[in-house]
Formats: sequence, structure tokens, C-alpha cells
Amino acid sequence: MRANQVREIVYFKNYFLDFFKKQQQKIQKKIYWTFQVIEEHENVPETYFKHLEGTDGLYEIRVQAGSDIIRIFCFFDKGKIVVAINGFQKKTQKTPFKEIDKALKIRKEYYENK
Repeated sequence: MRANQVREIVYFKNYFLDFFKKQQQKIQKKIYWTFQVIEEHENVPETYFKHLEGTDGLYEIRVQAGSDIIRIFCFFDKGKIVVAINGFQKKTQKTPFKEIDKALKIRKEYYENK
């Protein structure tokens, strides 16, 4: 970790990276900026990083670039490591259950592979 980091974001397999590569450059830049906020600030506002209630430790990284709203699911491993696992473009008020279910399956796969 860099000297000014309080946590580190890592990726599991290519789940997040495949999603990231499909995004427009302006969204990619905003994702990187949001990741930096999460890595460098002890208290991250819920605007950028929020626990999903009822998911037993699943969080969402929240990115907004203009009218584009992106959510990236993640969870903590070993305290200060945030594992980014998958993302989607949010089009409705509620987070679709199929996206949460996908994230929970990837998290299970992560722990089975450790």
C-alpha cells in the first residue's frame, strides 16, 4: 500500500476488469477517482461507498458521471483490503436482485479459492 492509503482495492479474477473495460473513458476516470477516495480517506461518505443492508458484508462503490450511475460490488478481506468483484449500470431506484445474487456468488467463489 502507498503511504497515504488507509485501505487497498484489489480485483478478483476478471469480473470487475471486464466490466470496467466496457465503460466510456469519462466513466473509467470517475471510477479511478472514486477508488482513490475510498483508498485514501478513513471515513468515506455514503455518496461513494455504502454497505448493502441484508447482504452480510456486501458493499457498493457508487459512481456517478453525469447521468450515468454505476455500482460496483465489493467486500472486505483481512480488514483493510476491499475486493471489487462486479459492476453494473444502475437504471432503476432499487438495486436489481440478480446483480446482488451475482455478487454474492462471486464472493463465495473468492473464499472457496483462497
